[in-house]
Amino acid sequence: MSVALVRNPGDGPVFRYYHVPIEQVVSTDETDGVVTATRFTLDRAGAPPLHSHSREDESWVVLSGRVRFWVGSDSLDKCDVHDAEPGAYVYGPRSVPHTLQPITSTATILQINNPGAIEGYFKGIGPADGRHDAENADLLSEYGVVVLDNPPPA
Repeated sequence: MSVALVRNPGDGPVFRYYHVPIEQVVSTDETDGVVTATRFTLDRAGAPPLHSHSREDESWVVLSGRVRFWVGSDSLDKCDVHDAEPGAYVYGPRSVPHTLQPITSTATILQINNPGAIEGYFKGIGPADGRHDAENADLLSEYGVVVLDNPPPA
């Protein structure tokens, strides 16, 4: 990408990841693979399992609602727990286990991955009625993601 990008909410293309519509704020194609950023509204049932990434760092900006983050261990019970409110920035370096779940009924989140290759995983899953992470373990491993524990209970 040779020019700056300004993309207002609602201006990016939308794809479905499981049951969640995700707006592509900036894609790997637009940044030569450096970053991907998405905006989505997550409900409690949409929380991912506790997992780690070996290839990218991940950041989140809470835009609305409140979000609980579990970080730092291979089981939910042993993780540090942090609550983030609107405006919070959360950084998850590669290889650090993490998951997140709205405390409120929903939360809108801006998610940023550096580098952006993981975008292929999100788009590769496509739409479904709910999360089916165990069924996608092979695709997860292709992107260097390891599931360590269940998601937090909804």
